[in-house]
Amino acid sequence: MEIMQVMGRLVCTQRVEGLGHMHLRILRNNKGKQLVAVDPVGAREGNWVFTASGSAARFACPEPSTQTDLTIGGIIDFWTPDG
Repeated sequence: MEIMQVMGRLVCTQRVEGLGHMHLRILRNNKGKQLVAVDPVGAREGNWVFTASGSAARFACPEPSTQTDLTIGGIIDFWTPDG
């Protein structure tokens, strides 16, 4: 798991069937790299979230057949980032 910050949303009207109607979010990791994650929890821009990656990311979705390698697992209510 990794802590990341939601930078915005991503809208795609054409998707592979395995993504269904999952919300997509743009996340920034601690090195400043931007990544796209599926969002089953409803995170908003500015939220700090924890993520599941790799094959575990599918199981963080309500439907484990979702094609993803990065999923938001939860919204962090309180956390003070280092630095």
